[in-house]
Amino acid sequence: MKVRQDAWSHEDDVLLAETVLTHIKEGSTQLRAFDEVGDLLNRTSAACGFRWNAVVRKKHLQNIELAKRERKERKRAQTTHFFSQPRRQETRQPVSRFFQMDHEQAHTPTNVTLASIIQQLQQYATTEQQHTGLLQENEQLRNELRQSQQRLQELETSLQKHKQDHSMIEEDYQSLIQIMNRARRMAILEDEQTDSATFRMEPNGNLEKLSN
Repeated sequence: MKVRQDAWSHEDDVLLAETVLTHIKEGSTQLRAFDEVGDLLNRTSAACGFRWNAVVRKKHLQNIELAKRERKERKRAQTTHFFSQPRRQETRQPVSRFFQMDHEQAHTPTNVTLASIIQQLQQYATTEQQHTGLLQENEQLRNELRQSQQRLQELETSLQKHKQDHSMIEEDYQSLIQIMNRARRMAILEDEQTDSATFRMEPNGNLEKLSN
């Protein structure tokens, strides 16, 4: 059986999963993970994202939750111990441990630096901007929906009025046809009566109509 050259291997899927989980755990984005894997596997970021959402992600739902929990623990530790604990070298836990854990939560010491704080603040600002943009877009869509519903109501009202007008015109037309038919029949009867009448000449020269 011939294998496509661009097919994803098991090792590729493992690399993709480990990289995405690492970025989630460290507070980064999945897009950056897709870019990183794309550079390693000579694939586009879009292809990596499609593979993750279509195949790999559903196999690692529990690992994703564990990574998110560890990310929350990291942020909580940074907030709580920023001024109380001395700096220490961060020991990076291998992501492969995620594939061996069941309900155990991974936790590693955190190295709090000014750069990491700035990065988090930037991420918060970006998230806030995205949230504001989504709210504005949502409000705009709501307005468009209300306008569309109002326009639909106007069209339905106009259609109903046209139907009523058409019905009245149809009734007037039928009445006019009946009047014309009656007038035509009366004219025919009068013509028949005129044609069947006989006259005679009186001595004084006047015509006298004779009854039938």
